[in-house]
Amino acid sequence: MIHRYEISCMDLQQIHQSGQCFRMVPLPEDTYPSGAKNGYRLISGLRVLGAWQESPSLCLDCPHEDLSFWLSYLDMDRDYQAVINSIDRENSYLTEAARSGAGIRILRQDPWEMIITFVISQQKTIPGIRQLVEALSSRYGTVLEDGQDHGRRLAPACSFPDPSQLSLASLDDLMGLKLGYRAKYIHRLCQDAVSGRLNLAHLGTLDYEGAMEYLTGFYGIGKKVANCVCLFGLHHIDAFPVDTWIEKILMEQYFDRKKYRRIPKNRLCEAIVEDVFGRYSGCAGIMQQYIFYYERSVRQGRE
Repeated sequence: MIHRYEISCMDLQQIHQSGQCFRMVPLPEDTYPSGAKNGYRLISGLRVLGAWQESPSLCLDCPHEDLSFWLSYLDMDRDYQAVINSIDRENSYLTEAARSGAGIRILRQDPWEMIITFVISQQKTIPGIRQLVEALSSRYGTVLEDGQDHGRRLAPACSFPDPSQLSLASLDDLMGLKLGYRAKYIHRLCQDAVSGRLNLAHLGTLDYEGAMEYLTGFYGIGKKVANCVCLFGLHHIDAFPVDTWIEKILMEQYFDRKKYRRIPKNRLCEAIVEDVFGRYSGCAGIMQQYIFYYERSVRQGRE
């Protein structure tokens, strides 16, 4: 069943390129109506969504009983234009980044999937992350669609494996998927989740600070991965993950040698984030996505 919504600040292609979701697969153009654009298949848990855009509408193809889930997943209730309007206009870099990535929304993804995905993401390119996430899903997840509805041009849609499914993989199995040093982290996290030591239900009840403290207590989860889980899996929108791209932006755009001369190097990015983005309480993570997308997809394309 197709559901149509007229909504501003929603661009599926920008979300796909923003580095937060690795289960968005572009649909062949002949599988959605003429004149539509940016068609994707999204998978979350045991649900599959077809989504595309027909100006000015967002079209969602899913069973009616799944609709409320997908509306929440896409963060449709948040006023992103108000977020953009809150930006200090003297911050020209952030203003331009938000203008360029105004269609980005923070998805409500599965916390377990985000834990494993962002453990994988360490020292990996976005295409490499997608490839490994799909390899785990196709080998250990549940087949949800066989792909034949799309002219046999899409791989079968498989769920991301839950802890009990992924725990069936031995350390050697994970190494065989070319996960490298990440394999031992994933193997231990599966054991922790199945045993209950990593309690995903409990994690979902914690606030941002509590979730960060809890997550970083597990083998393989550092501060950056924990922040990604908080932002993209737990929807703590104050989370502000700092990877090499964000660090580069912070240093190029906001570093002031005189202002930060007494700040230890290992706390420098944290201090800049607090000074520049701390004013955006409740939406700092959205600002993070704007600058990440802008640097990777816009500015790098100009150079």
